[in-house]
Amino acid sequence: MNAAQRAGTGFSYTRDTFEQLVDRALEVARKLGATDAGAEASEGCGLSVSVRKGELENVERNRDKSLGVTVYIGQRRGNASTSDFSDAAIEQTVKAAYDIARFTAEDPVAGLPDADDIAQAREQPDLDLFHPWSVDSEEAARIALACEAAAFATDKRITNSEGAGVSAQQSHFFSAHTRGFRGGYASSRHSISVAPIAGKGDAMQRDAWYTSMRSPQELSAPEAVGRYAAERALSRLKSRKISTRECPVLFESPLAAGLLGAYVQGTSGGALYRRSSFLVDSLGKDVFAKHLDIVEDPHVRRGKGSAPFDEEGVRTNARKVVDAGRVQGYFLSSYSARKLGMKTTGNAGGSHNLSLTSRRTKQGDDLPEMLRKLGTGLFVIELMGQGVNYVTGDYSRGASGFWVENGQIAFPVQEITIAGNLKDMFRGIEAVGADVYNYGAKSVGSVLVNRMKIAGS
Repeated sequence: MNAAQRAGTGFSYTRDTFEQLVDRALEVARKLGATDAGAEASEGCGLSVSVRKGELENVERNRDKSLGVTVYIGQRRGNASTSDFSDAAIEQTVKAAYDIARFTAEDPVAGLPDADDIAQAREQPDLDLFHPWSVDSEEAARIALACEAAAFATDKRITNSEGAGVSAQQSHFFSAHTRGFRGGYASSRHSISVAPIAGKGDAMQRDAWYTSMRSPQELSAPEAVGRYAAERALSRLKSRKISTRECPVLFESPLAAGLLGAYVQGTSGGALYRRSSFLVDSLGKDVFAKHLDIVEDPHVRRGKGSAPFDEEGVRTNARKVVDAGRVQGYFLSSYSARKLGMKTTGNAGGSHNLSLTSRRTKQGDDLPEMLRKLGTGLFVIELMGQGVNYVTGDYSRGASGFWVENGQIAFPVQEITIAGNLKDMFRGIEAVGADVYNYGAKSVGSVLVNRMKIAGS
């Protein structure tokens, strides 16, 4: 990356500079007597602009940089970081990590990844993750204002707004450690969002929508985002409570991604080795309904959860996490894998591009068809609160949505609570829609759960 290329990205440092910084840190660690060490240099920059009711509210530019160092003395570990890239600061940071390791208790499973798990240079595909957006604050404000204006223009009942925003973010890093790993890449993430309010007084309802992509060219039109957010807010006017009951529940696809996230939480190494998960010892067991599969694919081009290697430099691979409802694999780092007597799955730092699918789904299973499958029950489009107990699987969230009768939306619903247990909910999934939505690193259609408890009036 030469000076002209660097100017186009907004970065202040080149990949070569980062390599030199990391190599210098590793050299200092070796001289101090570390048995192993790793280092990562990173830089991020971006622009965020927000508007509200046709007026510019905030313009924020962010820029940060960091050098993180991890030092091992046998099976004792220490880490430290600095934002100062001078040679003296690097030496002080490595020394600080070394001193922490000296006085830390030994951990029999601490250490860098095993050599045969490390992603070599030939195993690091270019996943097309970097698409810088050279938008300036004036253009970003124009886009945000157009998004909000489209929301207001949708209907005169859109009376207020919590604002609209545009964000353009990009970063890059280089990482290496003494087990032979070397790698790094640049990535970007851009978004447009808006949150309109419909109605007046006690009858007001808000909703929001956004578009987020690696490439600015793939973002939805700001006017489309504004109109859809407004339509969602309008659809919630005249919401009411329903009486307490049990019924089927259809989760809108963005919310269904949260169910997938709960599964990841339950099968992540840290929760498993601490035995603080409702899915302890679930490997090889039926957890979901038999028509369901979950696939992880870290190598989707431009994917929001794509990565050629994990945070430890372990190679990533596509795999089936759940096959016909049965758990095929956990989400493990090197450390958690050793604690469990298993091998790393390349998930230090989290999961990569998960998709939940049903073998029953047909091409025509759009949202109207999923409402017909629901029949009479609750269609949920918003969840509130953090009422998920990952130790027991108990699930209780505030909810808003629509009451559905005979496959048709009857009226909007608010101020209710839906409750169940994730084990029962996973096994009780009857259908997954073809209305697939990508929420972060998770893709899933709307999800129909056969029965949940509804606490209402």
